[in-house]
Amino acid sequence: MKLVTFRDRGDDAERLGAVLDNGTVAVLEPARYPPFISMLALIDAGREGVEAARDALASAPRRSADAVTLCAPLPRPRQIRDALSFEKHFRQARARRQAFGQPGPTDPEAVEVPQVWYDQPINYKGNRFSVVGPETDVRWPAGETRLDFELELAAVIGHGGRDIPEQTALDHVFGYVIFNDMSARDHQIREMAGGLGPAKGKDFDTGNILGPWLVTADEVGDPQALRMRARVNGVTWADGSSAEMHHGFARIIAHVSRDETLHPGEVIGSGTLGNGCGLEHGRFLAPGDEVELEIERLGILRNRIGPRR
Repeated sequence: MKLVTFRDRGDDAERLGAVLDNGTVAVLEPARYPPFISMLALIDAGREGVEAARDALASAPRRSADAVTLCAPLPRPRQIRDALSFEKHFRQARARRQAFGQPGPTDPEAVEVPQVWYDQPINYKGNRFSVVGPETDVRWPAGETRLDFELELAAVIGHGGRDIPEQTALDHVFGYVIFNDMSARDHQIREMAGGLGPAKGKDFDTGNILGPWLVTADEVGDPQALRMRARVNGVTWADGSSAEMHHGFARIIAHVSRDETLHPGEVIGSGTLGNGCGLEHGRFLAPGDEVELEIERLGILRNRIGPRR
């Protein structure tokens, strides 16, 4: 199923639904099944919730696509964790640091990748309160000159646990969604010189974009075999595959859950596809630019960049 959180035009109330093959939205009404009150509640309901949603589709009220506004499918995730799994992105992004006055090689092949990156998935925690959805304008961070997008695939945890074995880790995934991990590069480069992870370079309103819908894991199949593309103003900047991840989602979930409990409704990003951000190309976004991120079976996530501040 393609599950969505939406608002009826002219109404601020968030509702749960599913996008059908003809583009209409089937409304999942909590009067019929209480966990239909929100995406988090549906995820918490587990397999029973998914089956209840499937059963409801045939008789659910319909909304035409132009009668609704899609929100982030999971507007308030319980946690956002973002990995760094694409070696091409790691090398190319590091090789562009000279543009910010940072030392280092300009040839991506000469970039030294720390051994720990190969040994285990690395990740940081993002701001779960700054999530927005498709067609939302991105708010330009004050003073920023190098605003950037990042094309990622994200897994949403459906069944929690601790010390999850890699062999069964994908059984804990509820579904997958496109993730645009926006970056304020001036802020990011400056603050990361302090030796900790990103803060204001990532944590600004509209900085985490999810959508257009959350596709249940059974309809996605192998998450390591999905074509991924990014376009800016209709021009392709990236075209690759989730098969390029050095650490797949099974390994990431197993690592993150080591000695730590994962909870339903957590979002785990893949990290950025190689060529999947402006930094790697040495060019950045401008006000009015339209960013389209497309992942096979997951749709197209489209957003426009707002004015400078």
